[in-house]
Amino acid sequence: MLAAAGLLTGLTATTHWACYDELEALGAVATADRVVEHLPERIITAAGVSSGIDMALRLVELLVDRLGAQAAQLMIEYDPQPPFDSGSFAKADDRTVARVVEYVRSRA
Repeated sequence: MLAAAGLLTGLTATTHWACYDELEALGAVATADRVVEHLPERIITAAGVSSGIDMALRLVELLVDRLGAQAAQLMIEYDPQPPFDSGSFAKADDRTVARVVEYVRSRA
């Protein structure tokens, strides 16, 4: 939505890896970073669900303070310890990526 509104033109931004092409088509520079900040522009983007929580905690830090962000993290008991190490495109093996692509294509 930010890119479609023209707010990301020329800026680095992140989103789900399957949408990098769309992000770049709208003028942003896609990056695989989990969270990307452009504080002077008041823009922060996140790559996915857990990175969205990371971004939310960073926003609490910016808007309140570090202790408030740490308290929010504790309140939601956000202590990621995933059972698999395939949570990013760079870490996933080819079979896992193929399964995701197959699933996304079947829903299009």
